[in-house]
Amino acid sequence: MRGKRTATGAALAAGALAVTGLAFAPTAAAVTPQTATITASCGVFGGGAATLTATQSGTSATLTLTSSAITAPIAVAQDSITSTLAMARAGGGTVVFSGTKNPAMNSGTPVSVGPLSGTVATGDSLDAYGGSLKMVIFGITVTCKANGPQSPGPFVFS
Repeated sequence: MRGKRTATGAALAAGALAVTGLAFAPTAAAVTPQTATITASCGVFGGGAATLTATQSGTSATLTLTSSAITAPIAVAQDSITSTLAMARAGGGTVVFSGTKNPAMNSGTPVSVGPLSGTVATGDSLDAYGGSLKMVIFGITVTCKANGPQSPGPFVFS
């Protein structure tokens, strides 16, 4: 009888440890990679390296763009830039991310927009190259385009 209790106790302890391990295990990222870099050209507004950060929750996804090479042409208030980021989908078409999220920026400070919201499908492979970022700042439209594919590669959503 004592052997059964010990075995049952050991099994329960092992099960509890397994459940605890699952609770503290890191969650898998739904999108890979989570960050990518591009070199963008924004015409007369400048250009250079930029970082894209992606997140996903089901079919909802967000993208944030930050760049120390691309600067704000004028001082802007928080959440005052209307941004539309069209990402090229492998196989054709685009997926659009949009929103009015941005930090307050002084003239000449690094640009940051997002998170911009969009809808993705399982298996979508999206790259900034072939798409564009349009920012409307006080009625002035700034359009940026990637000069080549993003690195380390396109965002793949699961």
